[in-house]
Amino acid sequence: MPFGFYIIMAAQFFSSLADNALLIAAISLLVQLAAPEWMTPMLKFVFTVSYVLFAAVVGAFADSMPKGRVMFLTNLVKVIGCLMIFGHEWWSIPGARDYATILLGYAVVGFGAAAYSPAKYGILTEYLPHHKLVVANGWIEGLTVSSIILGTLLGGALISPAISATLLAVDIPHIDTGIDSPGEAAIAVIAVLYVVAATFNLYIPNTGVDHKMVNRNPLYLMREFGHCLKLLWSDKLGQISLAITTLFWGAGATLQFIVLKWAEVALGYSLTQATNLMGVCAVGVAGGAILAARMVPLNRAVNVIPMGIAMGLVVMIMIIVNSIYLAVPLIILIGALSGFFVVPMNALLQHRGHILMGAGHSIAVQNFNENVSILIMIGLYALLISMDLSIYIVIVMFGGFISASMWFVRKRHLYNLSQGGLPVIPAGTGH
Repeated sequence: MPFGFYIIMAAQFFSSLADNALLIAAISLLVQLAAPEWMTPMLKFVFTVSYVLFAAVVGAFADSMPKGRVMFLTNLVKVIGCLMIFGHEWWSIPGARDYATILLGYAVVGFGAAAYSPAKYGILTEYLPHHKLVVANGWIEGLTVSSIILGTLLGGALISPAISATLLAVDIPHIDTGIDSPGEAAIAVIAVLYVVAATFNLYIPNTGVDHKMVNRNPLYLMREFGHCLKLLWSDKLGQISLAITTLFWGAGATLQFIVLKWAEVALGYSLTQATNLMGVCAVGVAGGAILAARMVPLNRAVNVIPMGIAMGLVVMIMIIVNSIYLAVPLIILIGALSGFFVVPMNALLQHRGHILMGAGHSIAVQNFNENVSILIMIGLYALLISMDLSIYIVIVMFGGFISASMWFVRKRHLYNLSQGGLPVIPAGTGH
């Protein structure tokens, strides 16, 4: 891989590290404020809304200038949102609870992430040849999952009694920092990580691709986005990879909160301990992603669909586990299955999207579909929790839905095969 690829990886690592640590810190603030339990998954909901609302614009924005510059500007937006959460008591919304202010700040971080994402993935298709996309995605997803592991663990560590006490003991002479709780101390540290990510963004190489926004009219952009959406869903390989990644990210976002709740109920874990279990899941995803990068070439990406069916079935085993010694290998297995099947699908989707409509637009279409899925699944999960439904029932419903959905996608692919005329994917080892 060229050196610039590692700069891209570093930028992505620190930005994702901060995103995942911030989620835990924000959850800690909500717990501190005695917010209702259903508000916890709503953090992910408000974070994701921007991916859907601005899907028609962010792809064009990502293609309008060098993607390193896009990533730099959007990381600065994340810093602003992070500071809004940090200062939630200073600028609270009149008549609203403090936790509503936290949600608004987290929504701003989500807006930055929504604009960041098309550039983050789109630069790969501009910078690398197609036969290296599976490898690149394996490394990027592996590194991203590593940052999820470390970010989740970092968030949990920063709010732990020992480390938070040390942070709160830091005194700057003649300056009132306003840091009065473990969550606020954690967020101050996380803001620095966003600044580090933005610094790496400045050194991302220019790919030499001509960047120009053809039309700034929002109506034109919405029509163009609608055309791209239809184009990708009509493509016989694009629709399969898009359906799978859409289901995967909705399921993955929901699984985060299911694991937190399950760890509390089945294992008696605190928030800090539960974040460690989320990190264990991410270890499995990283392992599966690396294996996929080494074993699955782009032209055989669809062969991994059964892994998605298996993942849903394995998730349901959680209901009979109440020991940490069984929980850890089970969670690692769930992560490994998901990582192994999503990386080839993601690479295939990027390849088809790049050919059909360009990198930025295709990633924006992907983000739109994936985040509609997240909004629906997180919203349903929050509704079930607000109804006081047992987490065990939720797990069975969740696992069954995933397996059934993946089975229907596989049936659709087999039907496409029987009709013939599938797009040709150039042979490449993927190694």
